[in-house]
Amino acid sequence: MAEKSDAAGRYVEPGKPYDRDTRYIEDRITRDGRDGWPVEAGRYRLVAARACPWANRTLIVRRLLGLEDAISLGLCGPTHDQRSWTFDLDPGGVDPVLGIERLQQAYFARFPDYPRGITVPAIVDVPSGAVVTNDFPQITLDFETEWVKFHRDGAPDLYPEERRAEIDEVSELIYHDVNNGVYKAGFAGSQESYERAYDALFARLDWLSDRLAGQRYLVGDTITEADVRLFTTLARFDAVYHGHFKCNRQKLAEMPVLWAYARDLFQTPGFGDTIDFGQIKKHYYIVHDDINPSGIVPKGPVETVWLEPHDREELGGRPFGDGTPPPPPREGERVPELRGA
Repeated sequence: MAEKSDAAGRYVEPGKPYDRDTRYIEDRITRDGRDGWPVEAGRYRLVAARACPWANRTLIVRRLLGLEDAISLGLCGPTHDQRSWTFDLDPGGVDPVLGIERLQQAYFARFPDYPRGITVPAIVDVPSGAVVTNDFPQITLDFETEWVKFHRDGAPDLYPEERRAEIDEVSELIYHDVNNGVYKAGFAGSQESYERAYDALFARLDWLSDRLAGQRYLVGDTITEADVRLFTTLARFDAVYHGHFKCNRQKLAEMPVLWAYARDLFQTPGFGDTIDFGQIKKHYYIVHDDINPSGIVPKGPVETVWLEPHDREELGGRPFGDGTPPPPPREGERVPELRGA
C-alpha cells in the first residue's frame, strides 16, 4: 500500500490524526463473474510488494492455498516515489508479464484520471493490462472462497463458514487498533492523536495476549484469515513499528505470548517464507522521509531469533486442519535467508 497525505509527499499532517483513505476499487473476481471478472486461471496477475503488510497477506494466502499456477505474481521493489510502486526488481525495471515499469500504468489503463493512491496489493487483468481491484481485505477472502476450484490438494480452510462471524469480528478489531493502529501512531500529526493510537494499540495487544495465552490460534484450533491479518503486523513490529512509528512501550520480543505466537506462525510454511526483512526496513525508513529524513536504514534487529523454539505446540491445535503444509516456495519467489548478528 502507498498513501501520502498530500501532494507534497508528506505522510504526517501537522495537527491532524492519520486518516487512511479506504476508498478502494471494489470490483471482485468471482465464480459467477458478477462484476465482469470471472475466476479464470492464468488471466490475472497479483502485483504485490514484500515490504507492504497489506500485500504480504495476499502472498501468504496465495502460498497456503496453492494458487501459484492460477494467479501469477509480480513483485515491486521496496521503495517508491510519489507516483507509484515500480518494478525495479525485474530486469530493465519492467514487469515481464505486464510490460510496464510502474503499477500506475495498470491503474491508468482502466481509470485515466485515477485520483487516489496507487496501492499494493492489486490484481491486474493481463489481457487488457488494466487493474481489476486493490481492495486488499476482500482479495484474500475471495482467494479463499471464490478460487476454490484452483486450490491445491490439502489446502487449508482459512475462512470456515461456521466461524466467519467470529473471524470477521476479531479481524475488525485487529485492523483498527493494530494493523492500522501502528500507522495512526506513526503518522500522527499531534501528541494527542499519537497517544490515543498508542494506547489503543497496546490495549489491543494486551487483549490479544490474553486471548492467545490459552489457545494456539485466534479463532478455533486452526490457522484462519484472522491469524494472517495479525501476523503481518507482528512480523514488522520490532524491525519498524517499535522505533520508526514510536510504538515503544515494549518490543514484540518483550511480550511473551505474542512473541511465541508470532514465531509459531513464522516457522509455519507459507508465513515466514514470505518475509523479507531487508525490503521491509528499506521501505519504511527510506520512503517515509518526513519521519526519517536521514534515510538511514537500521542494521538490526537480528533476524535469526525468529527461528528459536516457541513451544506453542503444547496448546494443541492443527495448523492446517485436515489439510497439509504448502510445498516450498517456487524458484523466483524465495526470500533471503535470515540474517544473524
